[in-house]
Amino acid sequence: MKKFLLILVSVIVIAVVGIITYVSTALPNVGEPENITIKVTPEMLERGQYLVETVSGCIDCHSVRDFSKWAGPIKEETRGAGGEVWTEEMGLPGRIISRNITPFALGDWTDGEIFRAITSGVSKDGRALFPLMPYHSYGRADKEDIFAIIAYLRTIESNSSKPEETELNFPMSLIVNLIPQKAEFSKRPTESDKVEYGKYLTTIAACADCHTPMEKGEYIEGMKFAGGMEFKFPNGDINRTANLTPDKKTGIGNLTEDQFVFMFKQYADSNYVIRDLEAGEVNTMMPWLVYRNMKEYDLKAIYSYLMTLEPVKNEIKLFEKKKES
Repeated sequence: MKKFLLILVSVIVIAVVGIITYVSTALPNVGEPENITIKVTPEMLERGQYLVETVSGCIDCHSVRDFSKWAGPIKEETRGAGGEVWTEEMGLPGRIISRNITPFALGDWTDGEIFRAITSGVSKDGRALFPLMPYHSYGRADKEDIFAIIAYLRTIESNSSKPEETELNFPMSLIVNLIPQKAEFSKRPTESDKVEYGKYLTTIAACADCHTPMEKGEYIEGMKFAGGMEFKFPNGDINRTANLTPDKKTGIGNLTEDQFVFMFKQYADSNYVIRDLEAGEVNTMMPWLVYRNMKEYDLKAIYSYLMTLEPVKNEIKLFEKKKES
């Protein structure tokens, strides 16, 4: 019996070591980078600027945000250079740090390597990227939009900053290798198809990633866009995302199209000044200062799509001040 147990334990240990070795060395496996050379046009750069600076918010995450001010505007000296940090205290499995995406860091990347990173979550060196960057959403974009993003990133001001590396806790340091997947691209709908166009914009803006509660890294079934994801600030304050379903009591069901657009455009008003937080005020993770620059028609299209969703009743306490001990 002892010999049998010894053999059984040995088999289990070998199997576990084999699995760990496979996951850590053979994965992720989404294929080699495509051989892409992007032919840049003025129209492509204009589209890329709009996506990078506004809809997909690339610059916002790949810069350091100043949360001493409302809505965390970026610190201009860090623009595109990475360095924003997300920690365990914020509910994440380690210390995740955004990368430098200026030409200083991407200069030796091929267009295909950048394309694979954005759409499939695998870096130039083959490492899996943590899906805080919503590459699953970007992998459902129109290829031409990703090309435009890459073209524009090549033009932004270079910054020599070298942020620290992301450090994931075990077992996420292994699990992350299972997450990247091959992209499933789509074609950008025509603007005249307002609902489908709004759905597309919502996807490449990755709205669901923040506005859907999760358990163990997966959307909670039936709760997509229902809000409630928590963002904890270093001082202990909590901001939760809003319910974007058309529920009339807890979502946006009572908002008119104009009211929805105004929520964004109020920050684009010439009288609006980036301000310090008021005493006792809880900040927001929502990057209003990015989305304020979206085209009004695009915001209306997003509204049109959101209003087609199944209403979900989910009362959210958006802001919670740290409880004094």
